[in-house]
Amino acid sequence: MLNSALQRRTLTATVLAPLAIAGVLLLPTPHFAMLFGLVLLIAAWEWSALAGIGAFAGRGAFVVTTASALFLLWQGMAGQWVPSVLALLTLWWFGLAVYLFRIREIETSEGFAPWLLASAVPVLLGSWLAIVYLHGSSESGPKLVLFLLILIWTADIAAYFAGRRWGTTKLAPVLSPGKTWAGVSGALAGAVLAGLVLAWALGFSSAPAGVAVILCVATAFISVVGDLYESLIKRRRGVKDSGGLLPGHGGMLDRIDSLMAAAPVFTLGVLYLGAQL
Repeated sequence: MLNSALQRRTLTATVLAPLAIAGVLLLPTPHFAMLFGLVLLIAAWEWSALAGIGAFAGRGAFVVTTASALFLLWQGMAGQWVPSVLALLTLWWFGLAVYLFRIREIETSEGFAPWLLASAVPVLLGSWLAIVYLHGSSESGPKLVLFLLILIWTADIAAYFAGRRWGTTKLAPVLSPGKTWAGVSGALAGAVLAGLVLAWALGFSSAPAGVAVILCVATAFISVVGDLYESLIKRRRGVKDSGGLLPGHGGMLDRIDSLMAAAPVFTLGVLYLGAQL
């Protein structure tokens, strides 16, 4: 029988998943951009608290600043600069992975952390840019965004059950004691299957199909890094969840941390694959 925490998590996901799918597939890109922007602003509110901003006015100012930045990104999204930014974001996340796996201890601090506010640029703004750009990139854009969501969900579910069944060796015990290498292996195995489905759906030949599989594996791996990064931030603040908005999931950041990391990597890879068609 499912434990109560997993039951709450499953119930919340059952409600949110259809809403997310409907938003991705049914909304035109401008409306989707606003909807996902609202999600990011909720995440920005939680992010400001994790960064040590306690005053309501300060947190509100950070949210307003984030909203203004999203508007400016939308105004300039038609430019040729987006793929270059996605490449920089991808390098940032892979570089962050190296840093995270080298952490051996975390000092708890309740003070203000300017560096954490700065990292909201690649995490919050970067993820919005990647997903909205992908959504509006072509007629297949909404389907590709949906595929990204399904890829992350598949990797997350596979990691959970593989970790419970075979998990012994911890992945990053300082950051997330519950994660194991077996769980990561399960996530990557799920990503391989997803990559094969993507290649089949797009009618790729063998060479681009291999790239599609590699892309899905890399995306799943970075999604784990996104989860670990949020774990670092929360442990630094001495909190378990970023908020209490979503029963069984914690806050909005707890729900989308993997997506925020995976989005730039996946979108950049899709742009490359598009050039191979």
